[in-house]
Amino acid sequence: TSYIKSNICRKAKEIINEARESLAQMVVGRPQDIIFTSGGTEANNLVIHTALRHFRESQVLGQDGPGEDHKRAAGTTPHFITSNVEHDSVRLPLEHLVKEHLAEATFVPVSKITGQVEVDDVIAAICPTTCLVSIMLANNETGVIMPISELSQRIQILNQNRMASGLPRILMHTDAAQMIGKGRVDGQDLGVDYLTIVGHKFYAPRIGALYVRGPGVTTPLHPMLFGGGQERNFRPGTENTPMIAGLGKAAELVNKNCEEYEAHMREVRDYLEERLEASFGKHRLHLNSQFPGAKRLCNTCNFSVWGPGLQGCQKTCTSTRLNHHSPLICGEACQACQGQAWTSYPESREENDPAKTLLRGCAERVV
Repeated sequence: TSYIKSNICRKAKEIINEARESLAQMVVGRPQDIIFTSGGTEANNLVIHTALRHFRESQVLGQDGPGEDHKRAAGTTPHFITSNVEHDSVRLPLEHLVKEHLAEATFVPVSKITGQVEVDDVIAAICPTTCLVSIMLANNETGVIMPISELSQRIQILNQNRMASGLPRILMHTDAAQMIGKGRVDGQDLGVDYLTIVGHKFYAPRIGALYVRGPGVTTPLHPMLFGGGQERNFRPGTENTPMIAGLGKAAELVNKNCEEYEAHMREVRDYLEERLEASFGKHRLHLNSQFPGAKRLCNTCNFSVWGPGLQGCQKTCTSTRLNHHSPLICGEACQACQGQAWTSYPESREENDPAKTLLRGCAERVV
């Protein structure tokens, strides 16, 4: 019995290690940079928790020991910067910290011209107490890809000057939930300290991981939980081996087929937009996710249909069996539907034609 149990434990460890290697390859990191979590929400909260803890420690101690500048900073409030289009797992924790007077936060608005967070706007928001910048890699509603590499480079330069002045380092985080599986993600090229991985966004089980550039050595990482010591004490708790195995397999498929997935989804998305434009007409259809000069995800189509006082979306969606993953924008009265349509691999052009017809019928019902 002991021998069998030992073999099972060894096999489970091998499965976890293989999954860790696949995820590391997917984001161009090292296996030791991958920490498994329950999902993206936990990963994002772990980053915010770490930044808060790291700031408090840096108030008294600098990287090389006590410093007068850090002592003078004692009692100050940490400052976070994010965008106004982040996932709730970033926005709500920051709003909670602000409400409890534990932190200050700046929510930088995206540009109405590019749909992106402008690097200069983020840099302008930085102050002496800024401890973390968290900007998503790609937006889930418009598909717009944010300029994370450029932002990271600017922050790295600022950090050199801040260290010379005795100010705490600004940590850089990106939530890559929407990007993984739709395009290559390179943590080294992005230059981030933390990168959130969400399994169900690329057909893995509902589990997640956090890429940390040199956890506990190059980059601080403070656990929120304490217990059995799994994940090198950064995220203790018995590993969910089957879910981790599924996450690793999905990462393996992304590593092998990402370009194929991306090309296919872009072709289907472009075809859907062409058919919608032909059906509604250019005078009525506005493709909200097409911003000049900005790249976007291959799988996201966000559009508005112009019409006089579109209302009754809930009733229409129910009567046409139009679920909230293919809603039609219907004015401020409807909070559940926000004018987005997603296509999923491996849908074909032909499978998009019924969707176009359904959306057309929905629009005609509410005009």
